Amino acid sequence: MFKSLFGSSPAPSSEPGLLERLKAGIQKTRAGLMEKIEDAVSGRKEIDADVLEELEYALITADIGAKTTAEILERIRQRVERHQVGDLEELKSLIREHLLEILQATEKPVPLVKDPPAVMMVVGVNGAGKTTSIGKLTRRLQSEGRTVLLCAADTFRAAAIEQLEVWAERTGAGLIRQQPGSDPSAVLFDALQAAKARKVDYVIVDTAGRMHTKTNLMAELEKMRRTAARVIPEAPHEVLLVIEATTGQNGLEQARKFTESSAVTGIILTKLDGTAKGGVVVAISRELNLPIRYVGVGEQLDDLLPFEPENFVASLFD
Repeated sequence: MFKSLFGSSPAPSSEPGLLERLKAGIQKTRAGLMEKIEDAVSGRKEIDADVLEELEYALITADIGAKTTAEILERIRQRVERHQVGDLEELKSLIREHLLEILQATEKPVPLVKDPPAVMMVVGVNGAGKTTSIGKLTRRLQSEGRTVLLCAADTFRAAAIEQLEVWAERTGAGLIRQQPGSDPSAVLFDALQAAKARKVDYVIVDTAGRMHTKTNLMAELEKMRRTAARVIPEAPHEVLLVIEATTGQNGLEQARKFTESSAVTGIILTKLDGTAKGGVVVAISRELNLPIRYVGVGEQLDDLLPFEPENFVASLFD
């Protein structure tokens, strides 16, 4: 069952198995991590300091993060001292158990919306795949039988409006736009009024790609949040931060700044299929206490998958 802002909804019967698609999407991370773990233990009669050092390297290079890596190694040391772990399978099971605990601990329920429209703001830096993720998210919501209106609130770049228009045409979603240079909050106001009048289920708001260091642009996000709340109480219902998986630990600092400035409620992690550093999923959850809502695992329109911790960990280890 997918968790949507209107409650759980069944997966479309025509959709291929999510676990298999996720497995294919994180193949590079899985191959790198598992190979390094197996190399660390291969031919060893006991788990000693050298093995732990190699395990540390394997986890760090997968971008799982320093804190999580230290916790895992400490847990292994304690088990080794008590003679509770001695072979590769027990070792992998211990790492798997800890990663799943972290991801489950940061899960947060999607807020339920009684009366549409549900408002989703999408934020992030330029180049992370923000507008493309909006197109894929639109298709995902439509596959659940929902109607979507897109709001072109990235008015700083004319190309951003045009790009969103392309996605609106590809998905058949409505689009509210104004001229480049318009006040983003004014575009959002128009979109929310239109959504109410048309009885649309979702409004997805494309915001200007911005560096987390640009205080004036970050202030614009806060203004948009206030505008949304004035038109629709409790909006925006979700603020999704798009991070490119290939940015690794740099993505953590981006996420931290955006969380401080725009009340991020969840993460869309893009380009997971293009990196061996997919462990950043765990680092983001651990460091920021934020749930991963969706992961991008390819170029196709349906390659944005709902994130489930059990599936992600199973894809790494099974």
